[in-house]
Amino acid sequence: MSEKSKTESIIRKLREIMETCAMEELDWSKYGPDSTIESLGLDSLTILDLLYDVEQELGVHLEARDIVSIRNMGEMASLLIDKGA
Repeated sequence: MSEKSKTESIIRKLREIMETCAMEELDWSKYGPDSTIESLGLDSLTILDLLYDVEQELGVHLEARDIVSIRNMGEMASLLIDKGA
């Protein structure tokens, strides 16, 4: 699988996970690699929930410090791929 295909697959999975834990009803199909974390409307507690859900769904272990510098979904997908997702 190409790097681009992996990234797209991870982003689709992230959208699915975020849709289930989001506080607001959003059209997740509009969010892609360049979507910032702020634009997703995630607060710090929701991000921690997201980390747990990602670990469960994708079978990778993440630390909170792993994501503090993440600015967008593309960077998050790259981190997940680097961790073995």
